Amino acid sequence: MCGLACTFAYGSKGPGVNKDELLKVRDTMYNRGPDSSGLWVSDDHRIGLAHRRLSILDISDAGSQPMLDEKTGNRIIFNGEIYNFKELRLSLQAQGHIFKSRSDTEVLLRLYSNYGQDMLGMLRGMFAFVIWDEEKKGIFAARDQFGIKPLYIADDGSTIRIASQVK
Repeated sequence: MCGLACTFAYGSKGPGVNKDELLKVRDTMYNRGPDSSGLWVSDDHRIGLAHRRLSILDISDAGSQPMLDEKTGNRIIFNGEIYNFKELRLSLQAQGHIFKSRSDTEVLLRLYSNYGQDMLGMLRGMFAFVIWDEEKKGIFAARDQFGIKPLYIADDGSTIRIASQVK
């Protein structure tokens, strides 16, 4: 299990990302991911992604999150397990994708760059994730159809907050 948190100030009147608030949310989820933590806040402070990691598939730093797709500028935070990620990875490699990690997180990031939201129909597993789309300047958040992995969302009309836990 991992923990994720996102703050996205999408409205023109919304305050920017409060880095201290995002760190507090992330660190409240320590027991969900004691192996490492990560944080990324955009230069304009409109989007912030935070993550607590429980390393299972790829215990190296290459699996750290938030994870960046250097080609697209997209970033992801992810909680869960994609059961068919090896098959999906092979398909992406056949299309020319080169991977730096052995993680299912990187497979999700590359699937999004190829298929956008249609990627959801390809996934088998339990998951919750948030992807920052650098080109669209927006987020794509999803969880598995059974809701096994939690994804709590609060929207005040100008800022959306997403996390693995309510507190």
